[in-house]
Amino acid sequence: MSSSLPGAHASASPAASGPASASVLDLAPVLPVVVLDDAAVAVPLARALVAGGLPAIEVTLRTPAALDGLRAIAAEVPEAVVGAGTVVTPEQVGACVAAGARFLVSPGWTDSLLAAMVASGVPYLPGVSTASEVVALLERGVREMKFFPAQAAGGTAYLKSLAGPLPQARFCPTGGVNPDNAPEYLALSNVGCVGGSWMVPADAVAAGDWDRVEELAREAARLSAGGTCR
Repeated sequence: MSSSLPGAHASASPAASGPASASVLDLAPVLPVVVLDDAAVAVPLARALVAGGLPAIEVTLRTPAALDGLRAIAAEVPEAVVGAGTVVTPEQVGACVAAGARFLVSPGWTDSLLAAMVASGVPYLPGVSTASEVVALLERGVREMKFFPAQAAGGTAYLKSLAGPLPQARFCPTGGVNPDNAPEYLALSNVGCVGGSWMVPADAVAAGDWDRVEELAREAARLSAGGTCR
């Protein structure tokens, strides 16, 4: 991708090669984390999320159907900004971009994985859970990251502690985030959005209850600090 994501600001990184990365953190308060067991549900699921106000969708590489589902969303739901999550190898980076991923998310990072994400030319959120990992990424010019697993790694208290010495880092906390604690995360100065899957419950997806998914997405899209609308 060579242009900014819709609704996002461009933020060039000195470590990047190719087009400047654009922020995934500013598209909506919540980034849906989608696990696809059947690629056939990808398109109606994506349409329901977009209709509810959540245009950015992270399809995780946890199932064999993931790449086919991502490819279908990219081809048939142009108003969605679909990305790939649980990216853990350099080889997966190329496969995801070829399938149409417009951003990449990893639970953690290595030098080789980061190099592949940088070279991909699309925005990326490498995963961190410690201050040392954050500092290492900042040293490489990366300022936007996934904080994972958010609740287990210290939650809002940990992120608040990072904001003082490392104010240039921004995060998408994922892992244990839900409608009750999401506003607490969104209230933090160093949080751009949160990741979660509560708006895509397995029973609703299995039943094809896209109206329910859309309504849950709409409620999530209204979340902000204090639980008020943005």
